[in-house]
Amino acid sequence: MDSNGDAYWKATLGLLTKVLVVWFVVSFGAGIMFKPALDAISLGGYPLGFWFAHQGSIYIFIVCIFYYAKKMGEIDRKFDVHED
Repeated sequence: MDSNGDAYWKATLGLLTKVLVVWFVVSFGAGIMFKPALDAISLGGYPLGFWFAHQGSIYIFIVCIFYYAKKMGEIDRKFDVHED
């Protein structure tokens, strides 16, 4: 692979790493590990830990999907591998 291909791959893996870290922190962290601490806060009458485990993580995942798609489009344009 040439240096442009290596840079593209590095940018792609960097973005993927960021999205997966957010996914892990929200699903495992907020839903399981930090649930007792988050339960001290209420959102809509429900403990925040419960809300993250059942609804909040889904909203965050959807945001991650749109963020990933937008940033991948920017990376593709930057390295001139985008589709028309």
